[in-house]
Amino acid sequence: MNQMEVSVLSPNESLEWPEPLAVSGGFIGLDSWMKFVEKAYGFPVYRLAARTDGQVTGLLALTYVRHPIFGKYLATAPFGSYGGFAFLNIEARNALLDQASALAKELDADYVNVRFDAGEMDPPAGWIQHPVYATYRAELSSNPDGLLASYGSDHRNHIRKSLRKGFEIKFGHLELLDDAYEVLARSMRELGSPYHARNYLRRMAESLGGTLEFAVLYDPHGVLAGAGVFIFQGNVATNLHANILRRFRSDYAGEFLYWSVITHCIQKGFRVFDMGRSLIGSGNEVFKLKWRPRKQLLAYWYALGKNAELPELNQKNPKFRTAIWIWKRLPEPVVRLLGPGLIRGLA
Repeated sequence: MNQMEVSVLSPNESLEWPEPLAVSGGFIGLDSWMKFVEKAYGFPVYRLAARTDGQVTGLLALTYVRHPIFGKYLATAPFGSYGGFAFLNIEARNALLDQASALAKELDADYVNVRFDAGEMDPPAGWIQHPVYATYRAELSSNPDGLLASYGSDHRNHIRKSLRKGFEIKFGHLELLDDAYEVLARSMRELGSPYHARNYLRRMAESLGGTLEFAVLYDPHGVLAGAGVFIFQGNVATNLHANILRRFRSDYAGEFLYWSVITHCIQKGFRVFDMGRSLIGSGNEVFKLKWRPRKQLLAYWYALGKNAELPELNQKNPKFRTAIWIWKRLPEPVVRLLGPGLIRGLA
């Protein structure tokens, strides 16, 4: 009979993810990401490992978030779409989830949220699936012209129009930090959402090194128009953040940004462009589906503590409508001051 055990790794204990688990767990479960989040916001990290006959068969990386508004909870993939949870069999999966539930009780957390890329899978007893997010993975052909021809006629036309607008895009690392941050902070305010401080992006770039690139989009006069943060693992390029300032959307700046990123990734040899998560039914989803990706429902599993309710920490929650309306109209200095303190609770 196989011997199964689950252990909580010590903070200084190093454990390389076996290749099948690393691919499924994604960059967001690796120590480089978890340590970056821990340093950025001081949240404790708990790494759980399942072993069968001494061999690692499952890993779960959790962050313990404590916030005066958004409560106390454990979550995988802090400040990301999904990842940090991978397993080779159902026994390892369930053992890790049982340990996560026990840890939540020990910490008196309101709930545990485990996010991974198998939304079609049913959760075990005691866990609830909240199917509100999907991710969108586009296969990258080595021939950009053939890829362009596979899109709908309207979408091809919009891409070609964007290429005639005179936009310029730059790819790089810390030399683009300030411009990337400025676009992301301003665009998130336009959407009614808080954003991190500049130092958050700096620490991320320093922690992830060459696996991260900033992309910054400029109009023909050198004015900031859009930006994105893209992370590479294996043959996959992942969109962590990508935003366009509102005034440039009618010029198809979003199409220019995405097409530039796609051709850039093809040149670098990547085979898949993961466009990142979006709320199902949102405008972001409509935009992403134009690129003919494979839509993958994400598993957002919750184990609720005593008297806890299923959290709705997204813009679909009616409770946030007034807050979003107010946030869009606050002065820029106030938004920059208060934003990091708010978003740190939305891991």
